Amino acid sequence: MPGTPKPLRPRKSPRQERSANTRERIVQAAARVFTDHGYAAGTTNRIAEEADLSIGSLYQYFPNKDAILLELTRRHIQDGQRAVLAALERGLPRSWNERVAVFVDAAFEAHQGDPRLHQVLFEESPRPPALLAELHSLQDALVDTVADLLRADTNEDSTDNRLTAWLLVSTTESLTHRHLADRHAPELRVFRDELINLLMAYLQYQLEPKK
Repeated sequence: MPGTPKPLRPRKSPRQERSANTRERIVQAAARVFTDHGYAAGTTNRIAEEADLSIGSLYQYFPNKDAILLELTRRHIQDGQRAVLAALERGLPRSWNERVAVFVDAAFEAHQGDPRLHQVLFEESPRPPALLAELHSLQDALVDTVADLLRADTNEDSTDNRLTAWLLVSTTESLTHRHLADRHAPELRVFRDELINLLMAYLQYQLEPKK
């Protein structure tokens, strides 16, 4: 993939079904190993053993464990894109309380999976510039969408709307990650409702006519 540092690029393209299946075995095995052992102890030897492959076979597909982590993280980004697009295709409701709920639920859907793996992907492991660019691109697209909705409702300066949108999107993303890592709330539904209340309190203040 353009922009991805050469040492992190997969070495073999899965042109045949067998090689594609082997590559998928490695990625799924890595997800389990990183979940159980964390980033530092999630070695390629452990991943190969979990995938029931020789270390040499693993290296035919990935040059190191960071390349496998990159693939796992990229899949997470793609899940986020699909969740947001699905929410937009279904159409957004008129009220902001319902809109915020839609975006929060899309964030939750994108973060489904093992919270321990999310912690490894986004807190313990290094992220190369190309991956950060992908994350920022996804965030910018969502911020632009929310800013356009705000502009349609307020007819105010686009700069102010974009800052408000950025705060809404960033707060949703960062607190969802934090909740999955820490599990402070007893149930996801409790956290969801509290997050919507927090975002709406801020948004209602921003939507009030300025004197």
